[in-house]
Amino acid sequence: MRSPLILFLRLLHRSGPAWHPYISAKALQQSNHLPREQAGTKVSTADCFPVTATPGISRLYADFCASAATRFLPSDENWFEHRPPTPAHWPELIALLAAQNPSPSAAPALQALTNGAGTVLTGQQVTLFGGPLFTPFKAATAIARARAATAVGHPHAAIFWLATEDHDFDEINHVAFPTRRSMEKLVYSSTPTTPVPVGNVVIDDSITPLIDRAWELIGFSDAMEALAAAYQPGRTFAQAFADFYTKIFAAQGLLIVDPAAREFHRLGAPVLRAGIQRADELHAALIERNHALEAAGYHAQVAVTPQSSLLFLIDEQTGARIALKRTAPNVKEPNGLWQAGRQNYSTDELVAILDAAPERISPSALLRPLFQDFIFGTSAQVGGPAEIAYLAQSGVLFDKILGRQTPPLARFSGTLIEPAVGELLRRHELSVDRLFRENAPSIAKRLAARAMPIETKKKLASAGNALDSELTTLLDWMRSQDQGLGRSAETAASKMRYQMNRLRNLAANFELQREASLTRHAEAIIQAIVPDGVMQERVHGAAFYFGRYGLDLAETIVTHAENPCPGHRAIWL
Repeated sequence: MRSPLILFLRLLHRSGPAWHPYISAKALQQSNHLPREQAGTKVSTADCFPVTATPGISRLYADFCASAATRFLPSDENWFEHRPPTPAHWPELIALLAAQNPSPSAAPALQALTNGAGTVLTGQQVTLFGGPLFTPFKAATAIARARAATAVGHPHAAIFWLATEDHDFDEINHVAFPTRRSMEKLVYSSTPTTPVPVGNVVIDDSITPLIDRAWELIGFSDAMEALAAAYQPGRTFAQAFADFYTKIFAAQGLLIVDPAAREFHRLGAPVLRAGIQRADELHAALIERNHALEAAGYHAQVAVTPQSSLLFLIDEQTGARIALKRTAPNVKEPNGLWQAGRQNYSTDELVAILDAAPERISPSALLRPLFQDFIFGTSAQVGGPAEIAYLAQSGVLFDKILGRQTPPLARFSGTLIEPAVGELLRRHELSVDRLFRENAPSIAKRLAARAMPIETKKKLASAGNALDSELTTLLDWMRSQDQGLGRSAETAASKMRYQMNRLRNLAANFELQREASLTRHAEAIIQAIVPDGVMQERVHGAAFYFGRYGLDLAETIVTHAENPCPGHRAIWL
């Protein structure tokens, strides 16, 4: 049974606008915040910023977005015109997709594929409560690109690949939702006893208090109902994640695939076989590619060590995903060896496992893009900074195994600005890109400086202008007398200007202490836009926004992704 508080929240939702997590109810009413029944149906404005304005972007990704990394990443604006041949296993693949996507909303996309449409593919690890915002951003980008290609006569469907075979459970067992001036991290505490693929982890009763807390933080909505229905005890993380996003993107016809089953591994077996039989050749190519990336001033996303390989082995007894290590041929072992834990295998033995039980051989992050593209005959892959870095490395694998490299497309990148937060930004005349470069204390000082009495501002400005004028005249004179004297004078003058700046800060700090609300506003703004200096899309749980702004938010994001900004977009909800 749901707690009385959850039932109260449902009644509260039906009676009026929801409480906002950042500022008071009074300020919320003043901000013209829409009730949830209306929210998400329209967007007031959207600002576009270059990708270099956002924090934490690698040089490789920045160059890729500027089409300046073509040595490692192909750039093809007309990618939809150069799609690879339809795989021979296409009818079988469509049947598998249909089995995993039984919803009527998937029927148009399945029919398009039956008629020969191409695919735009993206994906993500299965995560607690749908993960952070960049997850639906990826899906929205794939949908937008498929629509754009279809509109110009090249039908395509969007595919979302669930990375269910990854085994780092600590990466996916949590989600963060915003509260007033901080983030609340919800953590699924039941940890698997062995490192099994995360998609296979069965949810137990410890999910119930997390669902209850999500109700409290988000409130009642169709999306929250979908979340609660998906993440139920007895279901796997893969099933829960797939069900949630199937409902979120039902109107857009997104197809979701869990590739862990034997049938998908059998379809992609030629790529896995190449990873086994050509391991040493591929390893050498990756070493060379890593050196080339580093020589060009970029980074290698995955370290390639002497014993690393492109494959994992699923233990037959425990289901654990174990990295396969490779010992290259030598005098003692002319054919080389493979090691999974304490067990050794020959190449022939691994090939035999692949033939008998293909689901036991799992691709690494560098081989997975090839595995996907071989199965789906992918026209384009959508990825964020990490995926693009993987593709820069795995390009040599594409060339050697598939004879082609699938064009990568940057995912939509955005910051969602809620109405109440937007009101604070407008009130304090703050631009979103400025927030990317600052923190809560610096923003608070800026707000305090703006809030100073006009007379204080005038006196500080007058003193500062007078000081600058007098120092400029004096320095010019002293330089004319002697260069060394001029340099010493410049040092002394810089100290005077520093002290003048201290006076400005003293006045701002006084105002800040007098106006405690400015600190609260600064903290709320930073936590909403760049929590702890990290982009919102990488921290805030997506379910929070779908819960507050409704399922129509999915189409809003797709619409913005259809009109790409060459960088980062701020969406004012």
